[in-house]
Amino acid sequence: MVGLDNFVLSSPLDFLALGSSFSSESGKETENGMEHYHDTVLLEEAVHFMTPAPGKILVDGTLGGGGHTQKMLENGAVVYGIDRDPEAHAYAARRLEGFGKNFRPIVGNFSDVAELLPKEGEDKVDGILVDLGVSSRQFDAAERGFSFSKEGELDMRMGPSCPLTAADLVNTWSEAELARIFWQYGEERASRKIARHLCALRQSTPFKTTTQLADCIEKLIPRRGKRIHPATKVFQALRIEVNDELGALRKLLDTAKDVLAPNGRLAVISFHSLEDRMVKRHFKQVSQKEVDRPEWPEPRPNPDYAYELLTRKPVSASEQEVGNNPRSRSAVLRVAERI
Repeated sequence: MVGLDNFVLSSPLDFLALGSSFSSESGKETENGMEHYHDTVLLEEAVHFMTPAPGKILVDGTLGGGGHTQKMLENGAVVYGIDRDPEAHAYAARRLEGFGKNFRPIVGNFSDVAELLPKEGEDKVDGILVDLGVSSRQFDAAERGFSFSKEGELDMRMGPSCPLTAADLVNTWSEAELARIFWQYGEERASRKIARHLCALRQSTPFKTTTQLADCIEKLIPRRGKRIHPATKVFQALRIEVNDELGALRKLLDTAKDVLAPNGRLAVISFHSLEDRMVKRHFKQVSQKEVDRPEWPEPRPNPDYAYELLTRKPVSASEQEVGNNPRSRSAVLRVAERI
């Protein structure tokens, strides 16, 4: 399969053909006749911190359905929309075609922003926003394999350039490797028990579908009145590994400073503790002017100092937003500004 992470298209309309090879049937339609793609989370809050205005160049590193991008475009900014999912680009191309050259789509991974932007002739930008995790469309499309509530192939790739599917992992990785990711990325207490069970079953019947895997885990670990499905953490772990989500976030945090102009902002919306802890620790590390250790006679200048922290406490969704979109209840936004 041809890798797409560094492929830049000359026209937004090119995405219409590209998206068809990695898309699903149409979902419900909105009032403007376009199918519903994604419920944008923390829209007003995130765009507020991005301060879009004419003359500003911003990056939406997780284009998705284009909600954040549209709001920033409406305020006059030029926006580079990065996403590795051709289906997202196909949708955004239709939604945002009226903004002309101010909308500049790139197929790729936000982790590569420091390499992608120079290819577009941009040395510095005024802001980078990423909305981590799975889009509503990806989650709701059964054939994408993200949800155990709908029968679909055990895929979980956010884009066709990902080398492995979830089925590849479950059917070929060792028991130790599976147990590691279930614990590390899913914080699943029964990680070893589940890994051992899956490795035994796959010898006779390889795992092919989402419901097959979910049912297997539920039989091993019954709900017993618990609201959360027993397969939830395993599915999260597989998804994170398939898409190297934490690796991508780590690379973005390490390199964003190289493409942010002075006073440029980095905003990250995360949905689970693994992501948020990484962002919180990084922002703390790079926003301290001085560091100190017990063995030092006095504090010393911090060589990593690069940002001022704008959100001392993470910004979360309002009660109204959570009521309209329950998936937003776990979303948190952290923002830092380049010094």
